[in-house]
Amino acid sequence: MSPLARSPLMLEHALLGFVRQRPTHAYEIHQMLQHSEKLGLVWHLKQSQLYALLTRLEESGYLASTTEPQGSRPPRKILHLTEEGHAAFEEWVSTPVEHGRDFRLEFLAKLFFARQQGTTTAAQLIASQRRACEEWLAELHAKAARSSAESYDWLVLQFRVGQINAVVDWLTLCETTLASDE
Repeated sequence: MSPLARSPLMLEHALLGFVRQRPTHAYEIHQMLQHSEKLGLVWHLKQSQLYALLTRLEESGYLASTTEPQGSRPPRKILHLTEEGHAAFEEWVSTPVEHGRDFRLEFLAKLFFARQQGTTTAAQLIASQRRACEEWLAELHAKAARSSAESYDWLVLQFRVGQINAVVDWLTLCETTLASDE
């Protein structure tokens, strides 16, 4: 089993979203990531990292490639999404992140692509992420109740509660924004 198949919700799946739009080459994806109005606001990859991740996705069967002649320049490798890649992307983009620490990079990438698929997809992602956050909050409150009040552990748990509450507030803003886009 490939490393990606063991972890179907990895951030690298965001790269499949670029190829899902249309077959493309690695440098074009790199250029899209450089635009600050797009995913480049939250995700920065060096070109060599990008190429390594795309190779890994291809080796895992999520991408296939063909070569395109370019006259006197070397042929360009055009990436295509495979059926397995399409399924992996659809699962990734519709599943909430599993940990608060993954929120800033992974959830924002999911939201970027979910909005491209339409407000329904984005709204479903936001709703499922809200439910996950509510579960995290319940677990954190239970742990805090078992901790000595004002101990270091309790303070750390309160910090995490504050972070998740801020995420929930932001998800509300996302819902409001989506509703006004309709």
